[in-house]
Amino acid sequence: MLSVLRVHLPSEIPIVGCELTPYVLLRRPDKTGTTDDVPESAPLDGHFLRYKWYRIQSDRKVAICSVHPSEQATLQCLGCVKAKIPVAKSYHCSPKCFSDAWQHHRVLHDRAASSVNENGNEEEEIFGRFNGTGSGVINASLTGSASSTSFANGSTPLYPAAVTQRSGGETWFEVGRSKTYTPTADDIGHVLKFECVVVDAETRLPVGHPNTILTSRVIPAPSPSPRHLIPVSGADMMGHLDSDGRISSSGTFTVLSYNILSDSYASSELYSYCPSWALSWPYRRQNLLREIVGYRADIVCLQEVQNDHFDEFFAPELDKHGYQALYKRKTNEVYSGNIDTIDGCATFFRRDRFSHVKKYEVEFNKAAQSLTEVAVQTTQKKAALNHLVKDNVALIVVLEAKFSNQGADNPGKRQLLCVANTHVNVQQELKDVKIWQVHTLLKGLEKIAASADIPMLVCGDFSSVPGSAPHSLLAMGKVDPLHPDLLIDPLAILRPHSKLTHQLPLVSAYSSFARGVGLGLEQQRRRMDPTTNEPLFTNCTRDFIGTLDYIFYTADSLTVESLLELLDEDSLRKDTALPSPEWSSDHIALLAEFRCMPRLRR
Repeated sequence: MLSVLRVHLPSEIPIVGCELTPYVLLRRPDKTGTTDDVPESAPLDGHFLRYKWYRIQSDRKVAICSVHPSEQATLQCLGCVKAKIPVAKSYHCSPKCFSDAWQHHRVLHDRAASSVNENGNEEEEIFGRFNGTGSGVINASLTGSASSTSFANGSTPLYPAAVTQRSGGETWFEVGRSKTYTPTADDIGHVLKFECVVVDAETRLPVGHPNTILTSRVIPAPSPSPRHLIPVSGADMMGHLDSDGRISSSGTFTVLSYNILSDSYASSELYSYCPSWALSWPYRRQNLLREIVGYRADIVCLQEVQNDHFDEFFAPELDKHGYQALYKRKTNEVYSGNIDTIDGCATFFRRDRFSHVKKYEVEFNKAAQSLTEVAVQTTQKKAALNHLVKDNVALIVVLEAKFSNQGADNPGKRQLLCVANTHVNVQQELKDVKIWQVHTLLKGLEKIAASADIPMLVCGDFSSVPGSAPHSLLAMGKVDPLHPDLLIDPLAILRPHSKLTHQLPLVSAYSSFARGVGLGLEQQRRRMDPTTNEPLFTNCTRDFIGTLDYIFYTADSLTVESLLELLDEDSLRKDTALPSPEWSSDHIALLAEFRCMPRLRR
């Protein structure tokens, strides 16, 4: 007969908005084990499994520490209460916890005060608007997939009238009748109970005792400090909020670039400082989705997107929010693991703003094979390929805008846009490979530019700091022949150095903070490196802090209207690196708003 051998939960802490899927080990009638589900619609040997979830609600209210969400709060910051900051941010578990976070609280208080002073009321955030009840649940208007209104927890009503009383002032509320359950705001501070029992398909009566497991208390999804769009074009006002809350103005569009940290790289050994529950993929994927959707960008360029995560999660979830998806996974000549966990580059665009015209896929492995055929001696070909073949790729997409900022004299002209999305080889010692990959991509983009009068965006994680040779090639159009990065060239693939040029008028979008005029720019300039006009960091771990990610644009056809504000050390909790419970990647997202400039006929 079918029986349950073991039940456990893979996640140590249940979090609002993050699906709980218990591990249920069964013994089949033939004595073999399985973890496959046995639903009522497909019984096995006349039996199936019935699941129930309960919320155990005590008469005593429990507040959760905002820094250590697995701990109960013992004190509250009254400054946050007075400033009307979401109450969930105000709780702490100990005086030391509060003292360590005091600088962060001062930043929150100052921002709340300046927001009221500048606008007369609390400023609307681009992302991360949480309600003021302390539930830590993002507004339904921001992302339906992350809101409590969209959770599907079985066919039963979430809060039926019938409850089971327990001793000690506790009550069990039935909240779900499926194997998986997604905690809601009403569960915060409460323990959940999962119950699994074998049922006779004919009599519909339980067979044997139910198997149960209790969770720890449900915590709210941590809420990072919201990030705002900062105008850099001299305008005094942000673009208006359109009907769905998206920041926009006539003729402009926004582009997001974000390395989301592939689950295959997110090991507890590398990121031991991040709580295991916050490093788990079920938590991170929901937090990343909440963040990405919250930015409401017209174009989204993601790096380190696993093949299976694109197919099973990001493509279908972002489709619900009006995005069309394109993907290029890395090649697998070096990679020897499961092909589903290979990561790649994913580009999404809003169907109501753009249509897809053409897609180009760049495989640097193929370019390496072509290079070694013509430029490397036969005896060195194998060694050269081993050196150059790293599986990196780029995805180039040509889009047509469905909006227009063309003048009345040219109303029928198509507005095309070329968007490149890439992740350059990460190995720091292979400086020649990085330069060669960037140069190869730029030469491909030059060919597209030669065939069409088209604005270009070059986005991604270039694994190169400001001032490095790859960055110089992108930003300056050339590399100084005396640049120290050029000394590492064992295959002589970078010679002559005079060939390391391109003719695209590329400018880094975030350098506009150094040149722009407008409100809030002084604070942003303090978060920039004055020698390179790039952010102080886009990647922040215990072992490295620096800038690796960029959005470049062709300055003869596009202008920057506004930029997503940068994070600084005050925006991160004290002694915290990334990823963290608030931010689910070791990189930060970059976002720029652009306007197409009218082009003269050639």
